[in-house]
Amino acid sequence: MKMATRVNLTAWLITIIAASFLKVDAAAAVATYTVGDELGWTVPSNISYYQSWSASKNFMVGDKLSFNWTGTHNVAEVSEAEYDNCTQVVSVLGSPVDIRLLKGGSCYYICTVDSHCKLGQKLFITVGVGSSAAAPSPSNSAPMMALGTGILVSAFITIVSLNLLCY
Repeated sequence: MKMATRVNLTAWLITIIAASFLKVDAAAAVATYTVGDELGWTVPSNISYYQSWSASKNFMVGDKLSFNWTGTHNVAEVSEAEYDNCTQVVSVLGSPVDIRLLKGGSCYYICTVDSHCKLGQKLFITVGVGSSAAAPSPSNSAPMMALGTGILVSAFITIVSLNLLCY
């Protein structure tokens, strides 16, 4: 019975010590953005609506854009030149459309129905590749990781040694 108690105590202490070095970053979780929020994907009353909408967002690789609309619209992912010129492209999608952001960089989306793009139904975003939360620089995080790992290993060795000495 004593040995089982010591093993359980050892496992509990190791778990507590290990948990103290782990950090769950909720901000790094994948986000889903409904394009235009309540307005959805439609011809806006303000030509810069979608750029204003996206300016307050922090898009990251893995996030998802959800384009939702009613009526006659579509969404096409286009090049920067096609975005700038509202080029009528053939490749379009129907509602609802969920687009996973798979790489960092610039992404351009337009509606190719009639003059909707020229009226402001277009979206440009920049997708980041790191965590959406400010992460420590590698030069600062490496020593902390080494310190944390060293402390964890030392604690484990001490606990195991104490248990061995008690028998």
